[in-house]
Amino acid sequence: MNYKKILQRLEKLLPNTWLYQVQYMHSSLLVRWILRRGSMPLTFSKKSAMVFSPHQDDETFGCGGMIALKREQGIPVVVAFLTDGQGSVGEDSEIKDKIIQIRKEEAVTALNILGVESSEIYFLDKVDGTLRDLEALQRQQTIEQIAELLQKYKPGEVYVPHQKDCHKDHEAAYTLVKEAIAQAKIEVELLEYAIWLFWRAPLFIMLKLQDIADAYRLSIAAVQDKKNRAIASYSSQIEGLPPGFIKRFLGSYEIFFKVES
Repeated sequence: MNYKKILQRLEKLLPNTWLYQVQYMHSSLLVRWILRRGSMPLTFSKKSAMVFSPHQDDETFGCGGMIALKREQGIPVVVAFLTDGQGSVGEDSEIKDKIIQIRKEEAVTALNILGVESSEIYFLDKVDGTLRDLEALQRQQTIEQIAELLQKYKPGEVYVPHQKDCHKDHEAAYTLVKEAIAQAKIEVELLEYAIWLFWRAPLFIMLKLQDIADAYRLSIAAVQDKKNRAIASYSSQIEGLPPGFIKRFLGSYEIFFKVES
């Protein structure tokens, strides 16, 4: 039985309030252990960066501190959103259009707080929830769009969701970006950020020792207030998140995983 089936079974068996408590405790303990014992300090890099975010808010939760630190020193940061962020809002096209526009505006506001100019923000507008199931032609077009951005900016670092992030769009985003890097034929340092991994994935099922060995912690204490204000900009998103989920992202460290080339 794979981890997704186990999680689905738990979600059916446990009331939401119990499930959230278990997930919050699991996430808190795992993150605390990684920060104290299971990670190495990440030396701040002055390389330019490009962040790929499946949805509007992932970039701020996972990389907001890193983005703000780089921008305060004038280091270029570009952010690309892969989906339109419409979420599960039914079939009403008016509601969808409204949600898409709201989340784009929230993204621009959040990134402006972090220091990213609007001209350095890109929306690829794939339908939220479909990245894993794109038809062959659309998938290749998406990879080409990402590759074009990579070739245009030639970043020193690329940030993507963790390949085991327990969300189909997040895991698909990792694969799409990895293929685009190969297609762009550029040398970059690839780093993963985790959004749902610590919350949804039981440690003994999902994370191997090698995964933990690749963990790095970056101190963002100097820009913590900026990140927290940027997170607060996503008011349309925050309401729908599980209780306690956001708390992990309000601390003074961010966790990244280096991908071996």
